[in-house]
Amino acid sequence: MLRIVAFCAMLALGGLPLHAEVIDVDGAGLERLRADGVPVIDVRRADEWRETGVIEDSHLLTFYDKQGRYDLERWLPALARIAESGQPVAFICRSGKRSARVARMLDERFGYGRVYTAREGILGWIGEGRPTVERP
Repeated sequence: MLRIVAFCAMLALGGLPLHAEVIDVDGAGLERLRADGVPVIDVRRADEWRETGVIEDSHLLTFYDKQGRYDLERWLPALARIAESGQPVAFICRSGKRSARVARMLDERFGYGRVYTAREGILGWIGEGRPTVERP
């Protein structure tokens, strides 16, 4: 019991973070994560995947629809089949904004403690000369 009280006191005093920080990575960082087996989740819509192609072996899991709505009850179980909350996961979108919002939400609300986001999205990936493949 004393250990639990001490741990809670450390949290309250800022001794340990309540959640992990979302980490922005560039294309090289995303490539290293992929090589280490971290799943990359592309949260864009199908029309966007067709427009630019996708990163090979990425998981295509749309988060926001065209109106900016999302359905966590549908989306979270699909994500859990790819990576559980204790596992690292990386997100990518078109420019990095949507994937950053998704990453922060998962980190803060759902216990995904090692969350990465592609800083400039697929546009940055392509801009660095990295390959994409047609959507499967």
